[in-house]
Amino acid sequence: MKINKYLDHTKIGKNVEKQDIIKTCKEAKEWSFRGVCVNPKWVKLTKKELKETDIKVVVLIDEPIGDSDYKKRIELCKKAVLNGADELDVVINIPQVKHEKWNKVLRDLKGICKIKETKVIIGSGYLTDEEIAKVSELVKEAGAICVKTATSKDPLENRELEEKARHLKIMRKNAKGLLIKASGNIRTLEDAKFMIKAGADIIGTSSSVKIMKAYAK
Repeated sequence: MKINKYLDHTKIGKNVEKQDIIKTCKEAKEWSFRGVCVNPKWVKLTKKELKETDIKVVVLIDEPIGDSDYKKRIELCKKAVLNGADELDVVINIPQVKHEKWNKVLRDLKGICKIKETKVIIGSGYLTDEEIAKVSELVKEAGAICVKTATSKDPLENRELEEKARHLKIMRKNAKGLLIKASGNIRTLEDAKFMIKAGADIIGTSSSVKIMKAYAK
């Protein structure tokens, strides 16, 4: 298992500075991570720092609950791609999900998935098992490449990884053929291995270097 290739090395937060992004990209190159995930304002710099590598520039769009209007979400995604994003990690419109506005949810995702390879964050900690199953089906129908659990703002962040693993199994069953990404509260090598065993194809974590140092021992 080349665990580094599972990892989207993540640097998200309001207090992130230019030097933090440069450091994160340097770490990604040192350990050959799958990708680097950043906020939209850092896409250009991340692309520059990762040039001549196969490390993907991943951008987080519309956290924490994906409730911006459709036009703004499309604009955010197009700008990110113009600035160099290889993949979009887009939060599904969770309020629309909770109100069962399935046609609007699907239209929104279809529009976004046409722009670039899209991983859809379903916010599984906000959802019932039935909602997780339903939105996983919609994510596949929309043309995404991946269904993802959560952001760090999700209520699931503070729950046990066993529950996250159970959500992964629901996602895989209902979005067959798509990649599955787990994120939030994955901080150790043991955590990462547990999520991979549960079915994760990609791990989003800010603890990537810590995980790799443990893995290298």
